[in-house]
Amino acid sequence: MTYLAKPRFHHPSLPKNDIGFTRRDYEASTSTLCAGCGHDSISAAIIEACFELSIEPHRVAKISGIGCSSKTPDYFLGASHGFNSAHGRMPSVLTGANLANRDLIYLGVSGDGDSASIGFGQFAHAMRRAVNMVYIVENNGVYGLTKGQFSATADRGSKSKKGAVNSDSSIDLVAMALQLGATFVARSFSGDKSQLVPLIKAAIQHKGAAFIDVISPCIAFNNHAGSTKSLDYVREHNEAVNALDIMVGRDPITVDYAPGRVAAVTQHDGTVLSLRKLNDDYDPHDRLAAMNFLQRHAAEGVIVTGLLYVEAEADDLHTNLDTVATPLNQLDERALCPGSTILEQINASLR
Repeated sequence: MTYLAKPRFHHPSLPKNDIGFTRRDYEASTSTLCAGCGHDSISAAIIEACFELSIEPHRVAKISGIGCSSKTPDYFLGASHGFNSAHGRMPSVLTGANLANRDLIYLGVSGDGDSASIGFGQFAHAMRRAVNMVYIVENNGVYGLTKGQFSATADRGSKSKKGAVNSDSSIDLVAMALQLGATFVARSFSGDKSQLVPLIKAAIQHKGAAFIDVISPCIAFNNHAGSTKSLDYVREHNEAVNALDIMVGRDPITVDYAPGRVAAVTQHDGTVLSLRKLNDDYDPHDRLAAMNFLQRHAAEGVIVTGLLYVEAEADDLHTNLDTVATPLNQLDERALCPGSTILEQINASLR
């Protein structure tokens, strides 16, 4: 396979962020996915979010598994750290990397086959252990690399491109993330950049397990009549629960959106999310209400998008394990191996 490499030179007047980077500095290799694939829109949203947050690319570690979605880290943040793991094993690899170096921003990219099938157990434990990460699932309901078989997120009764009907019940990863204790849970659509970019920005700023399920239609195998993850179906059945904006490190700013009540969500570091409520009875701080809201609309065939739940004062894995503030990969041999006397004291404290 051959493809054109992106030129290294760009116009000197391109807009720059607070650290002097342009959007081009957050790009990487040219995508080899199908033209029009929703996954490329998600990559563009990640690029935009990191650009707007003025994140230095080398501070990001992007980990993925196997599948069309797991190829996408090669298409953004070319100057960041990256690791392509085995099928379904992204969460455990990311957890280990996070424990070794807590100073990096961890971005886990996976797919519905990678996370809802072979990696389902790994997904569950990453959520319940509160690993400080942004976990993005690029969800198209099919195995795109192996010609469009149904994945575990395919809705029961949906039809494949060849006309086969899915008889299995689907796994809703958003519902699972809520039940397992994720402290930031959202869903978006790859074609809705104005919603997706603020969600990614907010997830990056959040401390703890942040999960975003992004419906991303597969134009090759799952964008036809009868599919519940096609472009047309999602646009017709999408109900956004809120509109978002994020302000980093400054006083809250409200924007004159369309009519609707505004709720300010203050996160652990003072970052503020301004949410325009489209449902007056919806509370993004109530986990149980979010689960009920999600299930009620799912029963009606409605795809709920937006920020479904956020816990302002969330802990992460390092807090729960009481690890040292210094990243483990920066500790010297004396700190890591203090000797038998210290080991005896530790053992005695556990008796």
